Amino acid sequence: MSAETPVQTAGTFTRLRLRFRAWRGNRPFWAGLFTLLGGVPIAYFPYATFKLGTMSIAMATTAGAGSLIIGVLLVTLGLTMWFQQATRVFAGVAAIVLSLVSLVVSNIGGFILGFVFALIGGALAVSWAPGAPPRPQPLDEGGTQGSAPQGADPDTAILRPVVDEPGAAYPAPEPGRDGSSDRTPESAWAGGDDANGGYRVG
Repeated sequence: MSAETPVQTAGTFTRLRLRFRAWRGNRPFWAGLFTLLGGVPIAYFPYATFKLGTMSIAMATTAGAGSLIIGVLLVTLGLTMWFQQATRVFAGVAAIVLSLVSLVVSNIGGFILGFVFALIGGALAVSWAPGAPPRPQPLDEGGTQGSAPQGADPDTAILRPVVDEPGAAYPAPEPGRDGSSDRTPESAWAGGDDANGGYRVG
């Protein structure tokens, strides 16, 4: 075993943990987990047999088949919350209804334990909503991403007027005699031979 083996193991564990964290963040993970945990005691207790020394205690009832169906449905709904996020509201409502039905059918909802877990899981599934993706930061004057000025809309670009300065890339047009800039510049008709025959037009 080389000295680099612990480093590689730590790197693999970190990658798996980050991948699981990203997978968990895109779905109602805790809702599905609580629903799964709620279905297990509801389906298990009616068929369980406990032994106290030489005495066996069986909690099986005539409603054992109903308890098994409710437990299996809750487990299925928990998996649906994980892998079919579009049906999370339906799965949450169904989990809440099944948890209420288990109070009557399955030994008081799996001795209250399964009822509470399924009820919490269904409520979390109904209230869960996917998060919004992060918005890109606007570019600052240096061309790098940074925060927008305080009080400004980050989607609005800041445009500055072009001024006629010695280093400007686009110098301002030369105004005419009356101050307007839609006339022919002075440099266009100041020469002797030009397109207008040396006469000023406009």
